[in-house]
Amino acid sequence: MGSLSKQEQVECREKAEYANVNWDELGFALTKTDYMYVMNFTEEEQKFFNGTLTRFGNIEMCPSSGILNYGQGLFEGLKAYRKEDEGILLFRPQENALRMKMGADRMCMPSPTVDQFIDAVKKTVLANKRWVPPYGRGSLYVRPLLMATGRNLGVKPSSDYTFLVYASPVGNYHKGDLNLMVEDNVHRAIPGGTGGIKAVTNYSPVYKPLTEAKAKGFSDLLFLDALTGSNIEEGSACNIFILKGNVISTPTTHGTILPGITRTSIMEIASDFGYQVEERAILIKEVFDAEEVFCTGTAMVVKSVASITYQGKRIGYKLGAETLAQKLHATLTGIQTGLIEDKLGWTMLID
Repeated sequence: MGSLSKQEQVECREKAEYANVNWDELGFALTKTDYMYVMNFTEEEQKFFNGTLTRFGNIEMCPSSGILNYGQGLFEGLKAYRKEDEGILLFRPQENALRMKMGADRMCMPSPTVDQFIDAVKKTVLANKRWVPPYGRGSLYVRPLLMATGRNLGVKPSSDYTFLVYASPVGNYHKGDLNLMVEDNVHRAIPGGTGGIKAVTNYSPVYKPLTEAKAKGFSDLLFLDALTGSNIEEGSACNIFILKGNVISTPTTHGTILPGITRTSIMEIASDFGYQVEERAILIKEVFDAEEVFCTGTAMVVKSVASITYQGKRIGYKLGAETLAQKLHATLTGIQTGLIEDKLGWTMLID
């Protein structure tokens, strides 16, 4: 698919309405937008119904709600991208809907249907269209939430639930080099737990070691498996890959690792590039023999790892334009923004 000329891009931008944002200074932080979408499930109705757009703002709930007292909640994350011609694309939203359903089943919660999920995301994005960054200058991060909002003093599933979708324009998740420290005392997930879903309770338990690592100058943590303490699993909010020769390896998602949608997409693209892609247990010692290491996720997309430090030993990796990670990033973002033809049916035009 050919690119628009600079003049054509300027003409498209002039026709579009944009919020007053310094797009070049965007990081990964909340920028309040105009609208959010809310839909409820009640004990009486036994389904999600009457979803509506409302002005973005605070919400009220009972102090005894399940989300506040017992952490019965899930979230998803996906992005909307601006094309050169000002059209707006979503990337694989049905996969997010299905992952939320899988998580809801595990957390004993009802979930919106795939159609309801996608409809809510579309409406949220279109209502906040002026907050979708210009082509190539960021994306609109969309955050669907599924929360237990019924009154619940006892330890049991809630009776009422709220599905809420809000959005914020974002830039890079990690600016600068990505330097990881292996965390061998705290575990992100355990077998039989909720590490394989996006439960809200998965994230705050790693704040303490993550804060300590950042205070030492590291960007993020790399967690090990809880059973043996010898296999790598994932970062605080990203999947990990290692490259050696023509083989790309990533840890198997066996219940403790989130099955990332970007992860799956990168595996397919890498296979199309001719690489052998394998999912398996990866010993921590293998990262020291890797030629290249990179992380993937909705927030960070694809990013090379500059270094990994384990028990005082640091190893650096290849960076720059010639890395596989950079080539994968260019291909994926090209598909997401409509610059590269989407032959896999991953994108959804909503404008």
